[in-house]
Amino acid sequence: MKLFGYKRENGTFGIRNHILVIPTSVCAADTASKIASQVDGAIAIPNQHGCCQIGSDMSQTERTLAGFGKNPNVGAVLVVGLGCDGIQAGSLVEDISQTGKPVKHLVIQEQHGTLNTISEGGKILRELAQKISGQEREEFDISHLTVALECGGSDPTSGIAANPTIGIASDRICKMGGSTILSETTEVIGAEHLLAKRFIDDKEKEKFLGFVHDVEQRALDLGEDLRSGQPTPGNKAGGLTSIEEKSLGCMHKAGSAPFVGALEYAEPIDYNKRGLYFMDSPGQDIDSNTGMVASGAQIILFSTGRGTPTGNPIAPVIKITGNPDTYEIMKDNLDMNMGRIISEGATLEQMGDELMEEIEKVANGKKTKSEALGHKEFGIFKVTGTF
Repeated sequence: MKLFGYKRENGTFGIRNHILVIPTSVCAADTASKIASQVDGAIAIPNQHGCCQIGSDMSQTERTLAGFGKNPNVGAVLVVGLGCDGIQAGSLVEDISQTGKPVKHLVIQEQHGTLNTISEGGKILRELAQKISGQEREEFDISHLTVALECGGSDPTSGIAANPTIGIASDRICKMGGSTILSETTEVIGAEHLLAKRFIDDKEKEKFLGFVHDVEQRALDLGEDLRSGQPTPGNKAGGLTSIEEKSLGCMHKAGSAPFVGALEYAEPIDYNKRGLYFMDSPGQDIDSNTGMVASGAQIILFSTGRGTPTGNPIAPVIKITGNPDTYEIMKDNLDMNMGRIISEGATLEQMGDELMEEIEKVANGKKTKSEALGHKEFGIFKVTGTF
């Protein structure tokens, strides 16, 4: 596998070269969007939080925003704050600038309003665009690649065909020295004991089991039992009858490799410890994808039995289905049909080969369907309510 990407100042490699505009809070989000619209290739993330949060909830939002700025797929960053936000622009800039990439910031109240901020922001983005536009791709080792593993709108074919194929790719990536991330804590309930056996470090195993306990307890505190409240209506309509069935299908995405670590939501992966990670996240696809990209994932493998168009602002999403009927219905959104295992008798190994080839092509610049259609879904998982 030959990979070519953009080398960053801290030694990481991006497979895309985005200019990212980060609003520190929802109060700056519209202004950030208007700034980004002035320059081709600039993307503003629609942050709906960043103020009136407390404790770990605020910290998690700030960690996620910083993680997006630090992601290797981002070549330069403009942070836009209101001024009285809970998350301050200067703090975010200081964190992101540790990567060595160009980072600028604007504060709406200091610029005397949104019109001046939008005008000045456009000037800054044009300068940043010129600065990074001359960068050329260079070959990099797969040890610099981190791949997120996601599923959404699952049905039985996800566990039969799509997820096992992703598991084969995950095993191969880890064996070659890369990293993969499995997430969705709610979707390992009932199978957590099987995953726990695969942790090579007892401390990391206990951290993982703590994630599972905590998410169940949070639901119980609200008077809900996740073991009876899952699967979702769409999962049930697709043929999944219990959370255990859903979890057993979900875990196939992680293949058979050992887990080297457990991550808090949006916690950065350890570049010195490559391999398979588990990240604590909700089962909500967009929040989960956001957390893994904030952790450092440059690319997402996303299986769907029912069909979903979900993309991401800065990481290409390869959309995979194990259902041949869903592929025909949603060809506009789905990249790969692993349902050929069911309809044509293709083998998992054959599908694994094809998926690895697609990962290589996308990493080297091929646009996924979600990218071509402009899907940039983004959502931060909240620990508690806004105060």
